[in-house]
Amino acid sequence: MKIRSTLVALTALATVSTAAACSAPEKKQDDATADAASAASADDLGGMDKLVAAAKKEGSLNVIALPPDWANYKAIIDGFTKKYGIKINSAQPDASSQEEIDAAKQLKGRDTAPDVFDVGQAVALANLDLFAPYKVATWDDIPDTFKQPDGSAVNDYGGYMALGYDAGKVPEITSLDDLMKGDFKGKVALNGDPTQANAALNAVRMVSLAKGGSASDIAPGVDYFKQLKKAGNFVPVDATDETILSGQTPVVFNWDYLNAAMTAKLPTWKVFVPEGAPVAGYYYQAINKDAVHPAAARLWEEYLYSDEGQNLWLAGGARPVRADAMDKAGTIDKTAYDKLPPVTGEPVLPTPDDDAKVADYLGKNWAKAIG
Repeated sequence: MKIRSTLVALTALATVSTAAACSAPEKKQDDATADAASAASADDLGGMDKLVAAAKKEGSLNVIALPPDWANYKAIIDGFTKKYGIKINSAQPDASSQEEIDAAKQLKGRDTAPDVFDVGQAVALANLDLFAPYKVATWDDIPDTFKQPDGSAVNDYGGYMALGYDAGKVPEITSLDDLMKGDFKGKVALNGDPTQANAALNAVRMVSLAKGGSASDIAPGVDYFKQLKKAGNFVPVDATDETILSGQTPVVFNWDYLNAAMTAKLPTWKVFVPEGAPVAGYYYQAINKDAVHPAAARLWEEYLYSDEGQNLWLAGGARPVRADAMDKAGTIDKTAYDKLPPVTGEPVLPTPDDDAKVADYLGKNWAKAIG
């Protein structure tokens, strides 16, 4: 399970340190690679054809923290390799956002250092100095609120916090209050600990908004889970595909696209986004400014933000950042787009300040509430 923790600083995995000690010496860049390393757009290299040629010459791309079952990453990785013939070296698929950054620092100058990142908001905004500015060809389609002005970090895919549930084991869920009923005894879980996992934090935030709180005031959400635990309905188990399929956690708070992905494994699994409390969450893409394969890294970004790449996110149940522009242009996969769970109300995009206040409150009160 990819925790994607953005609230605590994590120590890099021991294997990262070992790899740094044993990996090859720093690789000297040729002229084409050096040019790619300073390119802020494909035009800086003479256009997409030149970028593709430079990337193919490099021949490889190092990625990190990309689980195959997370937002359709397997199909995306396979699609990129098939299209360009570039080998993707995938390290630590279950690492957190912070561990991506730790690995980049420890492996700097090594052939095994990550070329690109996929990180949550807090980690992205705290590490902008590590990222290379780059604007993809579809830059103008990306709303300003979803990107850094210089292209150093740009949202790519995301979704809304939702409830997933096994309709074969529990009644239909139409409101958060339903979960307090006896039918849900010992059946409701979070995807992680909200003091550590971004998805779990936003689940508590979503409930808080529905109960009169705000993006920065999570107290009503904590009280809700306290009452849910008191009713015997909240299970302090980190939900995974395995706990869902075994029936241990038939109701799970998680991002709508991750809940949607479960329907392929469990046909009775349904997704519900509570009315009036749509908490949005998007992940940032970024290029390591010290990328070993800078041309391939930039081509990877072009692929992710192309119509093909954006529709692959959509096929995985995630909401691509260019969805509105693609819908208007008629290039979006309408069948997949229409399958997304309906959302009502004004979307809430938490700020870093919101996250800091919420993290502080959770650190002081979550364990006491559900202990």
